[in-house]
Amino acid sequence: MPWQEVSTVSLRQEFVVLAQLGNVPFATLCKRFSISRKTGYKWLSRYNSGGKDALCDQSRRPHLSPLKTDGDIETAVLALRDRHQAWGGRKIKARLEALGHENIPSPSTITAILRRHGRIEPDEAQKHKPWQRFEHETPNRLWQMDFKGHFPLELGRCHPLTVLDDHSRFALCLKACGNERHETVKETMTNVFLRYGLPERMTMDNGSPWGSDRDHPYTSFTVWLMHLGIRVSHSRPFHPQTQGKDERFHRTLNAELLRNNFFRNLDHCQLHFDHWREVYNQERPHEALGMKTPGTRYAISPRVFPETLPAIEYSPADVVRKVQDGGIIHFKGREFRISNAFKGYPIALRFTTTDGLMEVYFCQQKIADIDLKTM
Repeated sequence: MPWQEVSTVSLRQEFVVLAQLGNVPFATLCKRFSISRKTGYKWLSRYNSGGKDALCDQSRRPHLSPLKTDGDIETAVLALRDRHQAWGGRKIKARLEALGHENIPSPSTITAILRRHGRIEPDEAQKHKPWQRFEHETPNRLWQMDFKGHFPLELGRCHPLTVLDDHSRFALCLKACGNERHETVKETMTNVFLRYGLPERMTMDNGSPWGSDRDHPYTSFTVWLMHLGIRVSHSRPFHPQTQGKDERFHRTLNAELLRNNFFRNLDHCQLHFDHWREVYNQERPHEALGMKTPGTRYAISPRVFPETLPAIEYSPADVVRKVQDGGIIHFKGREFRISNAFKGYPIALRFTTTDGLMEVYFCQQKIADIDLKTM
């Protein structure tokens, strides 16, 4: 008969007693108790040396655990996690290496430490999936800009303005704004340009203050950017993945800072924003960067922010017109509506190889097409 789980020790004692009587062949007795002869001799030897207590199950834990995580490292892992509650095993391992720790366990072991100490929910790891995105090959080729959803303060509301370099994921701007008006954004971006220089291109969604919808993508703010020589592009409507890196930055900001804090006012909020941005850029390992920090991949732009806006000049072959009220220009006795955002500025009309089709440029950026054959 097989061992009964509820009375294992009793069965072993019974087996030993019967074996000591010697009136049944040992092999037959082992067969009756559904154990091997090796196991039978083991229980007999244990009983002879220690009595009934020796028949209890003994711990299989090894006397030595050479692969056990050092207590100091485990303490460092937990301390780092407590400071950065959204960091997982890979980020913590990379940060410990950057801090000069030795004998650092693998990311999976770090994850096990966090789970064992209640720092990770059982199903939390399932929420994180690898994601591959296109990135520009050098810094400042493209900056992504957006407002994160506003949230309440003790006094007023905060509208976080964020700007991220596409290549390095470097956070160029994290500004606690009191509104989303043109003047606020322009002042903030002027300070960013003065520090980091000008990018080649900036992309943003179709909301205020950089556009109202797909058919009216230009505002006084985006006209200012183009006048600075920055090409402007917009994400597709209802496709936030076009701004994927900045959207991901917003989720990280929410998980690591906003979710667990409440701020008194904009100054208090900005104080926390500045500290967190420093950690994000210089300390927090980024998985998309091979666990490097954004700060190791970013370099300021060689294009300097000008003290005064440059003069707008076009080729002699261009047809130049000044935009009037309502965004209207006149050409060949007809009116064409461009955008009121360009009111007072000169724009250039350029002939194409298609009969009757002309391209409209402001500075170096194409902003529209006009068809002379359409009434």
